[in-house]
Amino acid sequence: MPSIERTTIGSEEWQRAASIYVRYKVFVLERGIAKEGEFDQNDTEGRVYANLFIGEEPVSTGRFLPVGPGQARLTRIATLPNFRGEGYGKMIISSLEAYAREAGFHQLNIHSELTAKTFYESVGYQATSEVYQEDGEWCQTLTKFI
Repeated sequence: MPSIERTTIGSEEWQRAASIYVRYKVFVLERGIAKEGEFDQNDTEGRVYANLFIGEEPVSTGRFLPVGPGQARLTRIATLPNFRGEGYGKMIISSLEAYAREAGFHQLNIHSELTAKTFYESVGYQATSEVYQEDGEWCQTLTKFI
């Protein structure tokens, strides 16, 4: 396995393509989520994505969604199965947080599935909602002020 890691962030078409590559493998093929639901109205031209590459392969991704003055959501955080446990998801979140800070955002929210809640708590997010269902999954909103 190539060992050269690099994280990119931006809104170029290749950034979106890299994100879709990871998300299709994780959410559609691995988790069985309908592709029509995974790729939504938020995958638009100009959307900002963070991607982590090993060599030329994207292996981890996340999407940045502004939702209001100073507030944004981090969405579609995913890492390919063979690359989990290496800290790549944390690197994606760190990249998105740095982007948010530079762009003047101060509050970040994540709609976390309960199975991922402890991961987000480990990088400083705190539960700010009751548990709810979203797309058939039990979730909770987590927030971090940056």
